Amino acid sequence: MNIFRVLLMVLISSGVSAQQKRARDYGIEIGILKPGKNNAITDVEGVTVGHTTIIEGDHIRTGVTAIIPHKNNVYQNKVPSAIYIGNGYGKLAGYSQVKELGTIETPIILTNTLSVAAATDALISYTLDHPDNKEVKSVNAIVGETNDGWLNDIRGRHIRQDHVLEALQNASPGAVTEGNVGAGTGTVCFEYKGGIGTASRIVPKSAGGYTLGVLVQTNFGGVLEINGVPIDKELKRYPKYSQYSADGSCMMVIITDAPVDSRNLERIAKRAMLGLAKTGGIASNGSGDFVIAMSTAKENLIPNTSNSLFNELQVLRNEEVTPLFQATIEATEEAIINSLFAAETMTGHQGHKVSSMPIPTILEVMRKFNKIKK
Repeated sequence: MNIFRVLLMVLISSGVSAQQKRARDYGIEIGILKPGKNNAITDVEGVTVGHTTIIEGDHIRTGVTAIIPHKNNVYQNKVPSAIYIGNGYGKLAGYSQVKELGTIETPIILTNTLSVAAATDALISYTLDHPDNKEVKSVNAIVGETNDGWLNDIRGRHIRQDHVLEALQNASPGAVTEGNVGAGTGTVCFEYKGGIGTASRIVPKSAGGYTLGVLVQTNFGGVLEINGVPIDKELKRYPKYSQYSADGSCMMVIITDAPVDSRNLERIAKRAMLGLAKTGGIASNGSGDFVIAMSTAKENLIPNTSNSLFNELQVLRNEEVTPLFQATIEATEEAIINSLFAAETMTGHQGHKVSSMPIPTILEVMRKFNKIKK
């Protein structure tokens, strides 16, 4: 019996079921801008997402999520990019070159803290194995992480290169599975089960009609709010400020088709922290809150080699970027909330159990504040 069949059987026996409804399915509409067709990062044309979920026995609860920004060879067609550090307690690989050059040349991999090295190695192999990259001798792999060590035997370092390659091979457009999948398999958010979440926004045609999508890996704490409703305050449920309450991390990946350069992408990335704050996140001392922002505007992809001395870019003026700020804040907030709605109760390493968010109770509080659209 091959490993994939074994994993499938474990998934079924562990009670991991189909995805629950998302926030909007319950009438919770965050923000004022319209979401894209799938309300996902994949609403940006060419973006694909893939997961590898690893649930084995009673102690392994981890995985990999891959985000590929466009359909072409990313190394040969680099994307203008920026990384913003909200709180730097983390192990994000590849930051310095992005800061220096303002581009990303690989897909983005998210996984657990102690698997960054394995994922980096896999992403290097993925890049070197591309037939157009035969002369490549340097790869700046981008790998983000959060610590899933409460539910997962993280010290076992169970992520292997083939798990990362599988996530890359599985990457597809359309709807994105959320919750207990991929890099979100073993994460905890606001002391509930966290996971992968995503959302998107389309700015008005008068502002360019651009699409912006966000994908998050939620593993952090604070005092939960949903669409302005003080959920934890109403439920008298306050963080204990223990390792797995306020501490943790949140990886946030932003992709837009708007023609934006690295400087303004960093400004956009900063706004994701405002979206995190609107959910009640506090970016605690032990939280690694990193934002990766990219522009996939086709006319501005940067060739790895060129006969020209110049990169000919056409970018939005500073004052035209404001609608993208709004889109980022809204999509980040909703992506985080979607990760909570989609996640399901999980028991893992050393018998630790993390319950899913009590949706009926949450909806009751939302109705009290008239925040459920009828």
